Amino acid sequence: MDTDRLKGFLLPIAAVLAMEAWLRWSNIQSESLAPPSQVVVALFEALTDGSMLAATGDTLIGAFTGLVIGTSIGLVLGLLLGLLPPVDRLMEVTIESIRPIPSVALLPIALMVFGFGYMMEFTIVAKTCTFATLIMTRSAVRGVEPRLLEVARALRLSPLARICKIVIPAALPRIFIAFRLAAGAALIVAVTVEITMNPLGLGYAMMTAQQALRPDLMLAYLVWIGIVGFLWNATLLFAQRRFFGRAAIVEGEQ
Repeated sequence: MDTDRLKGFLLPIAAVLAMEAWLRWSNIQSESLAPPSQVVVALFEALTDGSMLAATGDTLIGAFTGLVIGTSIGLVLGLLLGLLPPVDRLMEVTIESIRPIPSVALLPIALMVFGFGYMMEFTIVAKTCTFATLIMTRSAVRGVEPRLLEVARALRLSPLARICKIVIPAALPRIFIAFRLAAGAALIVAVTVEITMNPLGLGYAMMTAQQALRPDLMLAYLVWIGIVGFLWNATLLFAQRRFFGRAAIVEGEQ
């Protein structure tokens, strides 16, 4: 398995070396491309002078705060709709009308309400995370073993105790999968908001480098965004394996 993973690096390494050779030997002067070696140097310089780390902090604040807000709302609504089918049917048209609206399409409204800054980013990220969590939480609650609910009724548990002691523990692995998927979307949306409109974070820094005709720095930010995203997802995967085992990973991949 380890050998197969190592083989997976061969193609990207070959592509990087080919790009380096092509740009060096052809002497192409481009405002959008730079040799990988220059990108690495720009990445190192931006990390050492602190500008890239500061931008990373801004993006992570926007992504994580929006994630917490959105998943909290989605969790509560998902539990409510999963446990109360009449309410689910009543809200179905409203939810399915709002859910398909792209989050970035709400940027003009968020800008008018909150202006530039964190609040606008929180709102857009939270909208994305809310519906991603809501849909999977509702499905997880509906998938709870009926016999567990029968036991809860036999024990005469209160509705709150039934939720806390039966429903949430049984649905928790799938709820965490929803959280992991929402976390990935949160980082993507946060960077998109910064590229499109919000003057902070990694997305804005990348656009600033592009406008300054610094393709090496622009691509360095792009590479760094990929690294941050990889580490972000790897951390959540580690937590998922640690708390729920391989079964939750397999379920999430299906």
